[in-house]
Amino acid sequence: MQPFLTRLGLVASNPGAAAGAFIDTKGREVASVDPATGDVIASVRLASRADYETVVAAAEKAFVKWRMVPAPQRGEIVRQIAEALRAHKDDLGRLVTLEVGKLLSEGLGEVQEGIDVCDYAVGLSRSMAGLTLHSERPNHRMYEQWHPLGLVGVITAFNFPHAVWAWNSMLGLVCGDAVVWKPSIKAPLTAIATHKICEEVLAKHGHSGVFGLVIGEDKEVGEAMIHDHRFPLISATGSTRMGKIVGKAVAERLGRSLLELGGNNAIIVNKDADLDLALRAVAFGAVGTAGQRCTSTRRLYLHEDIADTFLTRLVKVYGSIKIGNPQEDGVLCGPLIDEDAVRMYEHAVKTAQEQGGKLLYGGERLPGGAGKGTYVKPSIVACSEAIAMSREETFAPILYVFRFKDVDDAIDRNNAVVQGLSSSMFTDSFRAAETFLSARGSDCGIANINIGTSGAEIGGAFGGEKETGGGRESGSDSWKAYMRRQTCTMNWGKDLPLAQGVKFDI
Repeated sequence: MQPFLTRLGLVASNPGAAAGAFIDTKGREVASVDPATGDVIASVRLASRADYETVVAAAEKAFVKWRMVPAPQRGEIVRQIAEALRAHKDDLGRLVTLEVGKLLSEGLGEVQEGIDVCDYAVGLSRSMAGLTLHSERPNHRMYEQWHPLGLVGVITAFNFPHAVWAWNSMLGLVCGDAVVWKPSIKAPLTAIATHKICEEVLAKHGHSGVFGLVIGEDKEVGEAMIHDHRFPLISATGSTRMGKIVGKAVAERLGRSLLELGGNNAIIVNKDADLDLALRAVAFGAVGTAGQRCTSTRRLYLHEDIADTFLTRLVKVYGSIKIGNPQEDGVLCGPLIDEDAVRMYEHAVKTAQEQGGKLLYGGERLPGGAGKGTYVKPSIVACSEAIAMSREETFAPILYVFRFKDVDDAIDRNNAVVQGLSSSMFTDSFRAAETFLSARGSDCGIANINIGTSGAEIGGAFGGEKETGGGRESGSDSWKAYMRRQTCTMNWGKDLPLAQGVKFDI
């Protein structure tokens, strides 16, 4: 076992945690595999339905106490969690890299994102405010206030095994909620380590159980959570297919769902763009994290005046990208998460070609060290709108390239997919930029000018429209999703006037 795993306390199977104590379950054992080598890192036993009930019951009990802690005091505890994450940043970041195959800088960056969200939440703990409103009735005061919502269920995907949980949990924590986390079983160790670090801080203040962790299969734990009336909010990150299942189940019990689902993100490069800037953004957006971000660049629209020049340069850049173990210096593209991901990559490239796409680069699996690892060559496919595969999200480094004549046409084609997460335009034209950002422009939740589709800052609300789910996490006023609004009216007079002039004299 690598030293940083021991330092993080990962020395035993830990399937679920309730009120600070890990449960000794008899569930099926699953391995966490290093996708760079195919080697087993460690194994955990999955939680049962009974284990799930134990964790949720502990969270319910903890919430009753936690909701009465003043928000600034909750913020102080979150500040201490941030300090604990800082102390373990290097080890936790290396674990993210080891478990999901991100570059080390990305693994460290993901933990930094969790720390940044903590810092953001600390500020929120003193600024979550309601409105004071003017009453139409004399001697009345009307205002709104926000209360803790209750238990929040957080379901996360493998590709961001720490940061997405932090977006939800740290905001939920300062809002006064208890949070139960169901992480991906492809990244259980990061979840366990993160939970241990945070639980130590909460326990020190007498609030064990505010965070719960349940590592289990969808049919055993996930299905229970999304149908559970004790969770007024379910925040789920994953595929659109999964989101439709979650959204339907939660809606049937009139709960709230916060969905962060698929993306089919496009960059438009106009003829007046800074091509050097665009080239770097496209390469990172399409190849970074081996194309396994929901914000990865999957479509590229090039103005016909610069298309040939840009593509020649892009293919050259792709040829220079070092692919390999993400822990090694100089590597810019690591492995896909597992064999299923490789098969989806191969299917997508083959299908796009069968539909008429022209493969300009890549399209093949690569051997890893000693024949191990799930590595593929990033691919560029020249397309037209007739290539149906280009309208689907494949979690792999595949870039579909199109040509356009005018900006309006490019915007329409950017919007002509069912997903609506992130979008970008590279241009030095004020008119083109403003058009892209206008109501007539991009229909995505994120719209950028002269930066790529990936790498959102925590201060802005993150999320998308259409089949991306409509959820918003992290910054801006996203905290409102984790609270319930209450409108209050106080009568400080001796009469009882009714609104709208209604008379009811007795």
